[in-house]
Amino acid sequence: MKRFTLILLLLVPLSVSAQTAKIKIDVDRTIGEIDPKIYGVFMEPINFSGARIGLPDSAFFSTLYGPLYNPSSPLADENGFRKDYIEAMKELKITNMRWPGGNFVMGYDWKDGIGPKKERPVKINLAWGGMETNQVGTDEWIALNKSIGSENIICVNLGLGTIMDAAYWVEYCNYKKGTYYSDLREKNGHPEPYNVKIWDLGNEVDGEPWELGYKNADDYVKVAREAAKAMRSVDNSIKLVASGSSYYESTGLWVDRNWKVLTGLGDIVDYISIHRYWEQSDDYYAFMGQSAVDFEEKINVTSSLIYAAKAMKNIKKPIYIAVDEWGAFGRNFLAVLPIAQCFNSFIRNAEIVKMANFTLLTSLLQEDRNKGAFKTPLFHVFKLFSNNCRGYSVDTYVECDTFNTENYKGILYLDVTTVYSKETNTLFINVVNRHKEKSITAEIINNYLFGGEAEAKIINSDSLDETFSFERQEEYIPLTKEIKTNENKMSFTFPAHSFTQIKANVIKK
Repeated sequence: MKRFTLILLLLVPLSVSAQTAKIKIDVDRTIGEIDPKIYGVFMEPINFSGARIGLPDSAFFSTLYGPLYNPSSPLADENGFRKDYIEAMKELKITNMRWPGGNFVMGYDWKDGIGPKKERPVKINLAWGGMETNQVGTDEWIALNKSIGSENIICVNLGLGTIMDAAYWVEYCNYKKGTYYSDLREKNGHPEPYNVKIWDLGNEVDGEPWELGYKNADDYVKVAREAAKAMRSVDNSIKLVASGSSYYESTGLWVDRNWKVLTGLGDIVDYISIHRYWEQSDDYYAFMGQSAVDFEEKINVTSSLIYAAKAMKNIKKPIYIAVDEWGAFGRNFLAVLPIAQCFNSFIRNAEIVKMANFTLLTSLLQEDRNKGAFKTPLFHVFKLFSNNCRGYSVDTYVECDTFNTENYKGILYLDVTTVYSKETNTLFINVVNRHKEKSITAEIINNYLFGGEAEAKIINSDSLDETFSFERQEEYIPLTKEIKTNENKMSFTFPAHSFTQIKANVIKK
């Protein structure tokens, strides 16, 4: 990304814009309060060969051991975790971390990861291959969350594991003292209970082709109900997440499965999880637009199923969506704009999406094997949302040109959400211009007066496919631009393939 290119884009005359547009904001029409738990991360020990990152296949890497947990690193803290990653997560104000899987957990025995490290067994990572040393277990994961200031979310093994294993894990973490596993926690140096409040009932249990311990919907509901019963017998205050859809290849089956999970478990769970990764495509507009519609479709359909299941089963308590694995793959700018669009989807559905976990914690920085970790535009996009968008999602109407893909018609070039902070009377307007080549000038109209100048933070690149580099990290910092306001209006030109966040104060009558 080159700053001079950004400046030229911001100064282009209106005549070369793709079109003019309108963004209408109604602060009085609240969609829902944004739950800070949407700014969570997901982490698991994934092993992979060097071929996946352009190195010899004989090389072997882990997402956990080395990049994040590395006691021999000069950057390691007292628990063996790298302080540069911890400080980055603090800067992002990460609220929670879901662990230890992922596919990994469905073949994992949590008891292998406690006690003296030299006595922990080395086992095969059944999900990903390679060896699992168990040097990072329950106590270490919880220490990492404490260092970050984030909440623990534990996913239990309802694949190859047993219901009693899940109940004992709750006992180890949450029971005060006087039982076998609570006393074992004290023996391991942690006398006070961890009080982990959110527990996942398995991971991607619908993933028949890849998941260890796959269960059809009926079998999963039976096991999950009994596990919930046993786990809450240990600690009745915990909140539970049902394992919803992750396998979408068979048309319609994911909808049926979510329906069975909701009608079978809706009375005892607090969330249903859905997993969705941004679909890849060589066609820019299919990638940028079709994938966006697909991502939000998964939220909207599941939301409708929740309301229908609650009505059918006369369930009065809330059930929310946890998108507890999501992300886009790539090491260039093309993979960045989907992150902003996913956050816009969460904000647009703030009344029902109350937790989300980005895959993976270590993906929020990029690692140069010789020079260290650095912040890319992905980090900065995430930060603009996680640091600023913590109020209420408010109604935002967009008029602009559209484009078509093979599966969907009339996709807006501008993807827009607005967040309002009641405490500071501040708006944050999040705009993705999905047009590949042209800027779009928009008139922004608010139902209250704007108070003084607004400020735009722009994240853009002159290249969509250039790999991010350590040497250019300073260029990835968002560009700041002041915007003149006129009573309840302002105008701004959004560069092609860009993300912009506008901060504006409002005067409520």
